Amino acid sequence: MTSVPINVPGGAERCLVMGVVNVTPDSFSDGGLWFDEATAIQHGFELVREGADIVDVGGESTRPGAARVSMEEELARVVPVISALSAEGVVVSVDTMRAEVAKAAVEAGARIVNDVSGGLADPEMPRVVAATGAKYVVMHWRGHSHDMYSRAVYADVVTEVREELSKRVDLVLAEGVTEEQIVLDPGLGFAKNAEHNWAVLAGLPRLAELGFPLLVGASRKRFLGRLLADPDGTPRPFSRSDDATLAVTALAAQAGAWCVRVHEVGPNADAVRVAAAWKRAGAGT
Repeated sequence: MTSVPINVPGGAERCLVMGVVNVTPDSFSDGGLWFDEATAIQHGFELVREGADIVDVGGESTRPGAARVSMEEELARVVPVISALSAEGVVVSVDTMRAEVAKAAVEAGARIVNDVSGGLADPEMPRVVAATGAKYVVMHWRGHSHDMYSRAVYADVVTEVREELSKRVDLVLAEGVTEEQIVLDPGLGFAKNAEHNWAVLAGLPRLAELGFPLLVGASRKRFLGRLLADPDGTPRPFSRSDDATLAVTALAAQAGAWCVRVHEVGPNADAVRVAAAWKRAGAGT
């Protein structure tokens, strides 16, 4: 495959918004809502109308405890949706850990490969992405969903996430991925408990020192529900964590995030614009 540069929005003036389309029956916050192909496509277009710069299409749940699906099933779920959205000019990201799925997705029109394993789940992934020229989201990851919380052990989570991401960058560069292709994701919720997640968010400026754009995916994650728990300790349901997500989006944008990955696009698109106006005012422009 010949490398072809794939243009995506730059995010120089404001943080970008990536809307989520889970073509799955079991994703943690909206599993099954968009499992039907036609419904998933319609939802993708709706996210764009609401202000999404990028639509992230995934066919395999990475919620805690999720079982993996076959490659054939994942391909059948995502490729038709990606083809339909990209044919209408939508900037599409594919959320996958498999190199073959990434290759097929880019051939169908995806411009970004969002790999939550950072190339660890499939060693072929960096070489495939390098050949496509697609943007490559390299996430901090320590293992698959079924046992990732057993790996949530850190002496200094920000330092260790930074060091582990730096090592992943070196390895993917060695496989032919260019620096211009790389986006980093600190992996909120992946092998991290609530305390770790908050520390990582507060440490975004330190992670940005690695010199790559940062993608932040806090939307509806469990640590927000636990923060907002009822007096009896019952966590806030995922669907009622959207206001907290907005706060994280605004703060992440203010901290310099390149993009936020969210389920409820409209209000988050508003939040990044508020953060951008605030930053411009502070810069005297």
